[in-house]
Amino acid sequence: MGGTFDPIHIGHLILGETAYEQFHLDKVLFMPAGNPPHKKNRRGRATDEERVEMVRRAISGNEHFELSLIEMNEDGYTYTYRTLERMQQERKDADYYFIIGADSLYNFETWMEPARICQAARIVVATRDHTEEESLDREMHRLSVKYNGTFLKLDSLNIDISSQMLRAWINENRTIRYYVPDGVANYIRKNHIYQ
Repeated sequence: MGGTFDPIHIGHLILGETAYEQFHLDKVLFMPAGNPPHKKNRRGRATDEERVEMVRRAISGNEHFELSLIEMNEDGYTYTYRTLERMQQERKDADYYFIIGADSLYNFETWMEPARICQAARIVVATRDHTEEESLDREMHRLSVKYNGTFLKLDSLNIDISSQMLRAWINENRTIRYYVPDGVANYIRKNHIYQ
């Protein structure tokens, strides 16, 4: 599961756990994006080091969750197809599932090399409350035909939380308790992130 995780929250963790169970995965890699091309203006956000530490704290204690820094140390922008192909080269015997949100599904064709992404991994799509099932199913089918890929729907609770909403709450001095793990909330507060 890739993302900026700015900050990581319980929605991310629940998606990871649900994917682990539903698809009988060996483990779930949380891959903070170092320099995502679709999120260029990162002023007022957490640093790379802070985001990595928040992920580390959020997933500690879950033996099948693992932090991957594969996208954190690249020069230039990070692209999903490059990351997945590199992972395939390192573990030729592994089958990869790439977890994305429904909002990313509708932007999938704007990603760099979508066909190569589909060749490198099965795409697991998590839904949100504002997503219509029929529309989602149609788009998954259309993209799977167009790119000869496998798109799978994640049967997860629709917990409609966004990192953007949490950053705004922190800036307004509202509580984020129960929306992020305690270790992450304490780290944000101690280091005055997003304030």
